[in-house]
Amino acid sequence: MSLALYRKYRPSTFSEVVGQEQVTEPLMNALSNDRIHHAYLFSGPRGCGKTSSARIMARSLNCEKGPTPNPCGECQSCKDLVANGPGSLDVIELDAATHGLVDDARDLRDKAFFAPVNSKYKIYIIDEAHQLGPGAANALLKVVEEPPPHVIFIFATTEPDKLISTIRSRTHHYPFRLVPPGVLGTLLEKNCKDEGVKVAKGVIPLVVRASGGSVRDAQSILGQLLAGAGKEGVTYEIAVQLLGYTDGALLDDAIDALAARDGATLFTTVDRVIESGHDPRRFASDLLERLRDLMIVDALGETNPAAILREIPDDQLERMRAQAKHIGSAGLSRSADIAAEGLTQMRGATAPRLMLELICARMLLPIGDASESGMLSRIERLERAESISIPARPASANTAETKEKAVSAHVSEAAPKQPEKSTAPKANKPSAPTNHTFDVAGLRRLWPDVIEDVKKKRRLTWSLLSASAQIIAVDDKIITIGIVNSGARDSFLRSNSDEILRQAFIDVVGIDRKIEAIIDPSVDGTPQAKGGPTKGESLDDPQAPSGLSLLASELGAEVIKVEEHD
Repeated sequence: MSLALYRKYRPSTFSEVVGQEQVTEPLMNALSNDRIHHAYLFSGPRGCGKTSSARIMARSLNCEKGPTPNPCGECQSCKDLVANGPGSLDVIELDAATHGLVDDARDLRDKAFFAPVNSKYKIYIIDEAHQLGPGAANALLKVVEEPPPHVIFIFATTEPDKLISTIRSRTHHYPFRLVPPGVLGTLLEKNCKDEGVKVAKGVIPLVVRASGGSVRDAQSILGQLLAGAGKEGVTYEIAVQLLGYTDGALLDDAIDALAARDGATLFTTVDRVIESGHDPRRFASDLLERLRDLMIVDALGETNPAAILREIPDDQLERMRAQAKHIGSAGLSRSADIAAEGLTQMRGATAPRLMLELICARMLLPIGDASESGMLSRIERLERAESISIPARPASANTAETKEKAVSAHVSEAAPKQPEKSTAPKANKPSAPTNHTFDVAGLRRLWPDVIEDVKKKRRLTWSLLSASAQIIAVDDKIITIGIVNSGARDSFLRSNSDEILRQAFIDVVGIDRKIEAIIDPSVDGTPQAKGGPTKGESLDDPQAPSGLSLLASELGAEVIKVEEHD
């Protein structure tokens, strides 16, 4: 049977302790200067190295060359007190949870006066010291205050405030803290290398996140993943399933649907979460964390957020930047508030799926939120809508004919001209898709109309195309669409948006082509690409919605009177 990772890689010297420099450096200086106190108190979260540091302290004190910050490792005491060693009779480890009675304290007090067997000091390491009962703590008080010269006490606890103040005042207190993610990730990568197991990209950040900054918990989780690794090592999919985290693709689909206000896609994503066996509470928690990350990306603006979000790859950061820009600061803040409130309500809920769907519904309907955040979200969305809105065209029976004329004006010169025929056109007969060859300029001219038709079919596809896509090339079989980044391209393909766009070209232009999406960072989301007014469309169109009407519709208000001023 092999040792657990947190036991196998337990540190034996202060230099091997990671993430606790605020403790190890003062202790090493005290050992070097031979300024030894008779009682120490190590406090901090579980799994951060308190007990291991106490053992290292005992090893450094009882070394034949000690007190020294660097034990020799050759004397009998160093060999006995090495990590996973046999132990020493002069170093007594007690658990206050099982030795917290008055009789136990009296027995310890009586034995403390006996000289050590083989070492310089008799060292008592009392773990979980906060569980000492009031009677036991008072019984130890005198010997802790004035112990024999050969006795040293080391108390370790996660709750130092519960230890009686009279004992705390007689100790040197060293607070431990949680290990930073970067330091912990480096340690885990070293452990994987030492074990000779390949770990996929993204697994270590998941382990660090699950451990909460505890080295022991992180190594225990990593040991579980390494134990179940196959020939290919630890894959990201296995880690996600085993740790219970939500797949990143589901979170991306939910955020894209939220940005596009596409309720059908969002609730379909929720259904996929439930059908795949994910906990709705965990999905809500992961969604809240993703919204937090988007708020950070939005707040940093053009600054690279990798300095803060270290565990997120660059392509994902680029995609998150586009998502944050689309939702807006007010929308992100409001959605995060709703997710946080809903997550609190989900604790102990009998129907967690229902609560999750209600959270999503509230995110999609800011018009029903009369709070300040809801108002800001609606105003922000109106501002974006004003910048990309398409004025409504006059209702006319000749709309389709107008579009055909606009396209025919840009027919490639390579296409032979056909002689005019005197036959009368057949009225009220829908035109079938044709296979004419159109140039890029002609299709780009009709791109806003295509985008508008896509918006009627699916808002998610419209959201992906309106701000980050443009026509790149066209031939007899394929229309190539350039999308600004890989994240948006992946969402476009994953959501079957290519079929929606193909149908829009059939309805608007009358051509049937296969849609191919490529990554083109040079694509610029100009107003024309976003659906700005085309030639022949007047901004003064009486049927075009005004800013006042948009505001009234969004806020659920009614225009009573409009006054004109010079």
